[in-house]
Amino acid sequence: MYIIAGLGNPTSQYDRTRHNVGFDAIDILSKEYGIKVNTIKHKGLCGSGVIGGEKVVLIKPMTYMNLSGEAVAEAVNFYKINPEEELIVIFDDISLEPGRLRLRRKGSAGGHNGIKNIIAMTGTDGFKRIKVGVGEKPEGWDLADYVLGRFNKEDRKKVDDALTRAGEAVKVILQEGFDRAMNKFN
Repeated sequence: MYIIAGLGNPTSQYDRTRHNVGFDAIDILSKEYGIKVNTIKHKGLCGSGVIGGEKVVLIKPMTYMNLSGEAVAEAVNFYKINPEEELIVIFDDISLEPGRLRLRRKGSAGGHNGIKNIIAMTGTDGFKRIKVGVGEKPEGWDLADYVLGRFNKEDRKKVDDALTRAGEAVKVILQEGFDRAMNKFN
């Protein structure tokens, strides 16, 4: 069984912002595999189903980005999964240009507060990640203003394509393994 967490902020004011690409990815997986993500559980919106022959729980933490680990750790503990083997987190990365994907097996938070909180709450940095590039903040911009802003039309199209590929990457991870997914999508 896998937990697939897409990071973002609740409420409509954050819909389709750079920081909410994780939520967007969960919405794509939900639609693609007919998994309704509408149950309030583990401090998040959850839904369970099957992707690539594997049982999954999709979760969108409702704790706001900086406390994402509260929801993720609660789900990890409830389902008694090993986060180093059965947790996939999808989130935004400002160090990647819009539309790029990078899959990583483990690593530091890299300045991302949601990831920092997941590491703190689960006690490991060894969980699988799908990073979706949202681009670097322009010089002189406040980082929070940038990540909470929306994409221009051209970047939105690139990111939407990347989100589709992120959904495909999840299926490859579940069916063929993480190394195969890294080779295919990095």
